[in-house]
Amino acid sequence: MSATDRAGAAFLFPGQGSQSVGMGKALAERYPESRAAFEEADAVLGFGLAKLCFEGPEEELTRTENTQPALLATSVAAFRALEAKGVVPTAAAGHSAGEYAAHVAAGTFSYADGLRLIRARGEAMAHAGDERPGSMAAVLGLTAEQIAEVLRAVGAPRDLAAANYNSPGQVVLSGTPEALARASDEAKRLGAKRVVPLSVSAAFHSPLMEAAARGLAAALDQVAFARPRFPVYANVSAKPVREPEEARATLKEQLLQPVLWEPTMRALIESGTRRFVEVGNGRVLRGLAKSVDRELALFGSQDPDEVEAAAAAGAAASAAPAAPR
Repeated sequence: MSATDRAGAAFLFPGQGSQSVGMGKALAERYPESRAAFEEADAVLGFGLAKLCFEGPEEELTRTENTQPALLATSVAAFRALEAKGVVPTAAAGHSAGEYAAHVAAGTFSYADGLRLIRARGEAMAHAGDERPGSMAAVLGLTAEQIAEVLRAVGAPRDLAAANYNSPGQVVLSGTPEALARASDEAKRLGAKRVVPLSVSAAFHSPLMEAAARGLAAALDQVAFARPRFPVYANVSAKPVREPEEARATLKEQLLQPVLWEPTMRALIESGTRRFVEVGNGRVLRGLAKSVDRELALFGSQDPDEVEAAAAAGAAASAAPAAPR
């Protein structure tokens, strides 16, 4: 058995921006495990999250406090369908809100607790955005070092931060409208190909989220954490988390720290992983993975055809234990 085979498959869980009306519906119609995931979400949260995922309206689905639990439920629905087909990960990572789905899959905390946490996270982030309005912009074509130069030039660490190191040449900045405007000018001066404003309701992963981070930390302290059944690579460190309190600590830090997604992908690849399954809605994470290494084997799970393809391709790591529900 080669090192690649031993590494198995890593599961990647998408975050905010991957949502779309209709997500999860085909999975729920095909797989009883997926349908049960949405039914449990409705029961835990006390409203029709499944209907919102399946039918919209889009305006309601894209509200931060709804988007995050909707993405979690869809990812868990996809995870359970994959698990039933024998596709089980040896490691996982989640992009921002997706890190909560990764921990649910790993059994770090229960699905019900994950739903309550992610709903609280979304509500806290929405409130923080109302208190300190901000936004985000993707900078294309600059290195991490050049992004650091942009931040130094603007000189407003309370108002501007690098939020996401997504892929080579793609870094997302987050901050107040004024600071972002100055950063955009500076990035273009340094040779950025484009600066693309993002359609988001607040400045995520920046100091503008301090109030949200305090509230979320209190909620995290109320939840029982267990040892993950497989390593979950943390956004804040790009390193595998294997212990309960380490998982709690990294999730507390997450809202105020950048998502180190490109370093996370490189760490997984360096561990020997060549096969990745995007677990949930969309194709964003597969696109980012391909920008890091075009030779990776990439699979999805947003509909039954993708689930069946992942299973048929042998993306399972059969030695890994199944996570409890």
